[in-house]
Amino acid sequence: MVSLNISDIRAAMESFGDAILHTDCSLSVPLSKKFSTNIFVKYENRQHTCSFKVRGAFNKLSKLTLYQKKNGVITMSAGNHAQGVAYNSNKLGIPSTIIMPDTTPFTKIRSTKQMGAEVIIQGSNLLESEIFAKSLAQSRSLNFIHPYDDIDVIAGQGTIALEMLTDVPNLDILVVPVGGGGLISGCLVAAKSINPKIKIVAVEIEKFPSLYNAINKTSLKCSGSTLAEGIAVANVGSIPLSIIRDRIDQILVVSEAAIERAVSMFALLDKTVAEGAGAAGLAAIIENSNYFSNKNVGLILCGGNIDSRMLSSVLMRDMIRQGQV
Repeated sequence: MVSLNISDIRAAMESFGDAILHTDCSLSVPLSKKFSTNIFVKYENRQHTCSFKVRGAFNKLSKLTLYQKKNGVITMSAGNHAQGVAYNSNKLGIPSTIIMPDTTPFTKIRSTKQMGAEVIIQGSNLLESEIFAKSLAQSRSLNFIHPYDDIDVIAGQGTIALEMLTDVPNLDILVVPVGGGGLISGCLVAAKSINPKIKIVAVEIEKFPSLYNAINKTSLKCSGSTLAEGIAVANVGSIPLSIIRDRIDQILVVSEAAIERAVSMFALLDKTVAEGAGAAGLAAIIENSNYFSNKNVGLILCGGNIDSRMLSSVLMRDMIRQGQV
């Protein structure tokens, strides 16, 4: 069984040097007033590539041998992991190939190419892209890097919780968006090791309740188009699930409408840009405000890579709902 402990996560943080930013984690006064609680936002939308994914990617790439680095790496991703691998590979001089499903937003495809990666669009979902990526890895002798089902990637993502609890030691609840489970499993180990009493809340979108299914042994449908495509994953990774199971405090499933509202609220109240997946934590507070009332709540705004036209559309729809247009 693969294991992860706090020393692995601390080692990942020490390896970062100045390659990864220690992003701001601070009280959002407008959001806190709105929900009568203390909301501390970890602004990973201000990280390199505007997403937390550079953390796990760097930790994984830095552990490759010289031979592996020379051969190059390959991964599959709907966007943020792709950019994390491409960005760090470019900095470290490692050739990278990224397989992206045809549902990937164009802005993420363009950004990944600009970072020097070879981008191949293949598959209608992440699973089909993964099958193709593994096949190509074998035929080209490339090193396959899984976006979330990899212990080194998970350790890198867990550094977020280390930073948050360094900056805000008295958090009562940490709210984490869940797709494949890499982010929450790393943060869970880090946060619970530092403060065993902290509650870890997982947030999924209703169209992809993969963790809810795995924990509760249900078979709710996982499919459909969503604004939160970054966490639209049908199956949680086996390694993350082994870490999450029996340790998670709560799983909240949020609606598409709440995701849209959260993206708009971040923009209009907090004056920051969040993609759908990045706004999932705030969506959970919108739909479950009593659960978080009068607590010190940590939100991970895990990404800000939203297409400008999509953001414009979301903001317009929200203004119409609020009667402002």
